[in-house]
This record gives sequence, C-alpha cells and structure tokens, in this order.
Amino acid sequence: MSQQRTHVVVIGGGYAGTLAANRLRGRTDIDITLVNPRPDFVQRIRLHQLAAGTGTAVADYDSLLGDGIALVVDTATRIDTAARTVHLAAGDTLVYDYLVYAVGSTAADLAAVPGATELAYPIAELEQAERLRAALGRLPVDAPVTVVGAGLTGLETAVELADRGRAVRLVCGGTLAPALSAAGRRSVAKRLARHHVEVLVTASVAEVRSDSVVLADGTGLPSAVTIWTAGFGVPALARASGLDTDELGRLRTDETLTSVDDDRVVAAGDAAAPSGQPLRMSCQAANPLGAQAADTVLARLAGAPPDSIDQAFVGSCVSLGRGDAIIQTARRDDTPVNLFVGGRVAAGIKEAVCRSTLWQLRREAARPGSFFWLKGGRDTHTAAPSPR
Repeated sequence: MSQQRTHVVVIGGGYAGTLAANRLRGRTDIDITLVNPRPDFVQRIRLHQLAAGTGTAVADYDSLLGDGIALVVDTATRIDTAARTVHLAAGDTLVYDYLVYAVGSTAADLAAVPGATELAYPIAELEQAERLRAALGRLPVDAPVTVVGAGLTGLETAVELADRGRAVRLVCGGTLAPALSAAGRRSVAKRLARHHVEVLVTASVAEVRSDSVVLADGTGLPSAVTIWTAGFGVPALARASGLDTDELGRLRTDETLTSVDDDRVVAAGDAAAPSGQPLRMSCQAANPLGAQAADTVLARLAGAPPDSIDQAFVGSCVSLGRGDAIIQTARRDDTPVNLFVGGRVAAGIKEAVCRSTLWQLRREAARPGSFFWLKGGRDTHTAAPSPR
C-alpha cells in the first residue's frame, strides 16, 4: 500500500511562511504548497533602499525554498475550514490537511486622514516601494519630501533619501523613535541633524494634499511627495473567512499558534495574535514564529502535544543611510535598555543582520530543523505589545 501523505498549505511567502515551509520538510510524507502573490521573495527590511534607489529588495525563491515545495503564485481570497480548502483569486481551490497562516502585514488604513489614501505613498509592500521610487524619479532632487511616522521604517526611509540629496522632513506624531531607549532617541536626533533631516517631533499630519501636508495645528507645509510609514495593518483574509481575529485583523491563536477556531489552522508572523498578545511586527519575530508554527504541525502529525511558543528579542536595528546605524539593545521581553551601538560599526552589524535573514532561510531549506532562536522572553501574564 502507498504511504498516506499529508498536504500542508502555507499562505504567505514572507519570512515566517518561507521558514515554516522549509522546516516542514523535516518529514518526507508531507506535500507542501506555498501560496504567495508574487513570484519573488520580498525582503521587506530593504524596501526603503529600493524606494531610494540604493539597493534591491527581492530574492529568487529558487534559492530560498527546499526541494519539493510547490510555489503557487496567486492570492488566497477565502479559507473554508469546514471543507479544508483555500480559494484563490484565479479561481483554483487548494485542499489541505493543515494550513499555516502567514500572510504578513500591510500598510495602515489611511482612511481617517483626508487625502492620505489617494495621495500618500506607503512603503510596506513591494509595489508601494516601486511606486514611490517612480514618483521620486519624476521630481527634482530639491523637491520637498515629507515622511510621516518616526518608527524604524520612517527613520530608515528619511535618511536613505536625505543621503541622496533629497530635502526631507520627518513628522513624528509625538515621539521620535519610540522603540528605542531615551539615550538611543537622543543619539538618533543628533544623527538625523547630521544627515540634514528636518525633524518635527510633536507635530502630526491631519491632511495630505497633492503639493503639501496640513498639520494638526493648521500649518501647511510644502510636500511634493508624502511618504506614510506610521502604523501597520494586516490582510483581511482571516476575518473574511469567518475566523476569530483581534481588532487589527490578526488571527487569534493559543500559545501553540493554533487558531482558537480550528486546530488544523496554525498562524505565524505579523498576522498572528497568540493569546491576544502579538509580538512586535519584525523579521526578528517572524522567523522563530515560522519555525514554531511548523513545529506545531509536525507535533500534531506525530501525535504529540505541541509546545507553547518561546522566543525572545535582542533589540532593534535601524539603518541611517549606508554608513550609519543604531543598534539598540533590549531585554528579552523587547523592553529597550540604555545601551546601544552607533556609527559605521553599527551599520556593518545592521547589514550583516539583513543578510543573515536570507541565510537562515537557505540553511533551513538545506537542513530542515536546523534553525534556532533565542528563548525566554515571553510572559503571557505580563507581556504587552511593544511600540513600533
């Protein structure tokens, strides 16, 4: 008799989904299908470089996925948990025994800010970064550019553009670099000044116009391009499929990353909300979550109880152009401490970290089960989501 095989569908080919798909190859009796809307892997931590014209942000899946994983380039539109099927935009349907929900995150919903949806340029996805790059290419280099949001993405985007000679203004909305310590924020402020970025810490944008932004106090400022980096959202797939989600739309799971609605659905990455306490949206969290989601599926197939998630943070890396950066250290629960590294040494560390994310995926493809991560940072009784 032929061996009965298990079919696992992974929705989302980002850091978490790709790691999970590769790790599932630890069993030879699993057929793995990875569904992704693009034919290439998007390295989101480099999208600001793509937009500024200082680097690329895609990698070939042939170099990242292990043998035997079927890549389906399409968008999942609905999950039917009763029938265990995934409906795709092109009209096809995939049948699964287990499903890994790793759809990642998107730009925030901008509907609350007049003009933002129509005129602002988010940078959370590949197509958005390409659109921004094209818009910048049509402008003279001295045209005013406004970056809204002073989290890690906003900082990296602002300096990347300023170092290309752009006139950049950063509107922080109340706090500069909220994920950093007080000492780290002071250092970032000084570095932004050296990179000739104008910083408005307390200001917030109330309206986006085609050639300006209007601040909450009514002040109008010229802005040929307004880049929106404040906040993130998630795809609506889980909610549209009738699965329980948190307020943002992340799939609610238990501590084994299993959906509270269906034990055949396991989540990983930015779109997972374990015990209603999601981890910070980052590739630092995504790869370990992808590994643990795969381990949950593998445990169930082996008839064993899956482990609760156990992972820790080490800090935050923010590049400030190609030759400067801040490496902010943190406690394992992601609370920043007053210890950081800056300058060219930090820039080298940041670049090594970016390269290591792809190396981790390739290593897991070659040796399923080899990925390891720091543990001991999560306390479901006291943990709270960290600021971006």
